[in-house]
Amino acid sequence: MTTASTPAGVARAEEARATDGAPRTGVASGYLRHAAGKLGGALVSLLAVLVTSFFLFRIIPGDPVKAMTHGIPTSAEQLATLRRQFGLDLPLWQQFTDYCAKALTGDLGTSFQFRAPVGELIAAKLPATLLLTGVAVVLYSALGLWLGTRSAWRHGRLGDKVNTGIALTLWSVPSFWLGLLLIIVFSVGTGPVPGLFPTGGMESGTGETGFAYVLDVAHHLVLPVVTLVAVGYAQTLLVMRSSLLDEMGGDYLTTARAKGLKDDEVRRRHAVPNALLPTVTMVFINLGHVAAGSILVETVFSWPGLGGLFYQALSVPDLPLVQGLFVVFAGAMILMNLIADLLYPLLDPRVGR
Repeated sequence: MTTASTPAGVARAEEARATDGAPRTGVASGYLRHAAGKLGGALVSLLAVLVTSFFLFRIIPGDPVKAMTHGIPTSAEQLATLRRQFGLDLPLWQQFTDYCAKALTGDLGTSFQFRAPVGELIAAKLPATLLLTGVAVVLYSALGLWLGTRSAWRHGRLGDKVNTGIALTLWSVPSFWLGLLLIIVFSVGTGPVPGLFPTGGMESGTGETGFAYVLDVAHHLVLPVVTLVAVGYAQTLLVMRSSLLDEMGGDYLTTARAKGLKDDEVRRRHAVPNALLPTVTMVFINLGHVAAGSILVETVFSWPGLGGLFYQALSVPDLPLVQGLFVVFAGAMILMNLIADLLYPLLDPRVGR
């Protein structure tokens, strides 16, 4: 009879299996608790956004009905009819409950000025914003990570000082001012520099199709993307630089060098992966901006996206459209932060324990 077949041996085997499974079960339950907490926080944040979006834009001065009928002879009875039609004659608490009930079912209301469902208007403008800000976010995130890594690894040298100085300077420049400057120099032309790019819009409207249309859109895309990249890459650069500087004094890097690894291998295989953790949140925040777009840049370049639509809605004010866009913008940020929070424990097991 073998030892494993005795009652004592069976008991020890069962105890060993229970001990081996306990850490895995504990890790899984810890992650589930972490995920549940973050999901609950995201839902609370979304409800707060719904409440804020309703009351925030009702303190904007101006009467939507009078703004829509500006320049059109309208009697008091007609104004009252329009207010009743848009539900503006109801008590504020009833407007709020109706808004929340519809928003929870996906109905963001009907635009005052466009007389169309807010959801359809947002869906029609969303592709243009995703194209503009998506390209810009990918470029300035990659540029910021690369330059931030190089600056930290060569800390204190001329390249580090130049990169950091340029980044801080561009970060402090208002995006609309930089956009206007680029239009003056590269669209209108000044001195020996000819006008190379369109002043605005997404396409020329001359009926191009296929590859010619792609080139036309890319031609219109250059200046707004350059504006967003120039202003946006500094934040990623500074976060990555700071994170990598914190890692450079670690004993594990000394050990890696003692094993004979080259300096580039130490940076690429050991330092950068650990320094990326704080940058993950920054990258996902940038991804949240993809849906929000950039109101000022889209307005300056007449880009037909959500940013320009938001500016049009504010000018009335078109309350359902402004509220719907605000919920979409904030919801995208909440979603991206939630994904980052859920990924953190997978990248670093110490998080969420």
